[in-house]
Amino acid sequence: MAMQIVGRERRKLRIRNKVSGTPERPRLTVFRSAKHIYAQVIDDTTGKTLAYASTLSKDLKGTLGDDNKTDAAKKVGALIAKVCKDKGVEKVVFDRNGYLYHGRISALAQAAREAGLEF
Repeated sequence: MAMQIVGRERRKLRIRNKVSGTPERPRLTVFRSAKHIYAQVIDDTTGKTLAYASTLSKDLKGTLGDDNKTDAAKKVGALIAKVCKDKGVEKVVFDRNGYLYHGRISALAQAAREAGLEF
């Protein structure tokens, strides 16, 4: 019996057929849970994660305080851009991972752009 893939997983697979990270332009992918948001930069040719940041990162853990989830996503976006810049990554391709480009996802992307990451 074939398993049916629906919703976000179907969108995710459709996006991943088109979006792939290279050494010159790695893939910035996001994952969001009910409480947290995670971002990582991946070189798909080698399968290596080059940089990562989340609301659970040591750099952010104490600074979030009473921020709402959108403000926390902005801080994660700025942090992932800073980590990428430190590692020499200037340009990325954005993978929204099947989520709508709205709310926390767009807040993270905007903050990463404002911090100097190009996509």
